[in-house]
Amino acid sequence: METRDVISFISKIREKVNRFLVAEMTKRGIEGIATSHGDIIYALANHSRLTMAEISKVIHKDKSTVTALVDKLVRLGYVTKERDREDTRVVYVALTPKGIELQPMFESISEELLEQFYNNITDKEKEDLLTILKKIHSNF
Repeated sequence: METRDVISFISKIREKVNRFLVAEMTKRGIEGIATSHGDIIYALANHSRLTMAEISKVIHKDKSTVTALVDKLVRLGYVTKERDREDTRVVYVALTPKGIELQPMFESISEELLEQFYNNITDKEKEDLLTILKKIHSNF
């Protein structure tokens, strides 16, 4: 293996993680949601409501992408959108009861993913991996 293969491995790991997440959601009857929708649901589970701009910042996606993702979640009945009464340019997003029901399933899927991801990896190796990935991330 050459050191230049690392980027290819990262890409392949990302693909496998996404496939794992989609398969696990399908097993639990959650369909029509992509992993980026899960990012929004997770963010809203940790806050009672967020503006579109806040969601954009939390999940590191541009506002137009967040708008499209949120609109689909609204159509599926997982979130609601509400305009601020004083500033109608501001839109708040919150989970519906249907969206709240996803939280325990997402937690379970996350635990299973992390268990598989870190299988045969020591705590020291986990720490080293995170340190290295943070350094690489900061290079961009």
